[in-house]
Amino acid sequence: MTGKRQYNKIPVALSENEFNQFVLPHLKKGTRGPNKKISFYKLFNYILKLMHTGCQWEQIPIDKDKNGNPEIHYTNIFNAFKFWVKHKCFDNIFEASVARLFKKGMLDTSILHGDGTNTVAKKGVII
Repeated sequence: MTGKRQYNKIPVALSENEFNQFVLPHLKKGTRGPNKKISFYKLFNYILKLMHTGCQWEQIPIDKDKNGNPEIHYTNIFNAFKFWVKHKCFDNIFEASVARLFKKGMLDTSILHGDGTNTVAKKGVII
């Protein structure tokens, strides 16, 4: 065997260019309240970090500002996440990425595998 098989990995963090190209067009920006202290790019990467590590919201490793304080409180990250979920931004990002892969011929839809999570158990049988 000449080498290991290469697998595509789920991104843990996006570069600013990737974020601006693939994610930012699908994020809704609030119209009320003060401006965000940090960019949507950093907010989104904090959310990706949370999803990758599975940590609690309070445990997100937040960068420090020049005074040594966290640059944003974890509740503000959570509120941005809730806002984006409410406005279906993550659904739009997913749909756009699948459409982009399909248009480039990188998505094979001829084979679909179900994972069985929607399989009905007959008469409540426990195996």
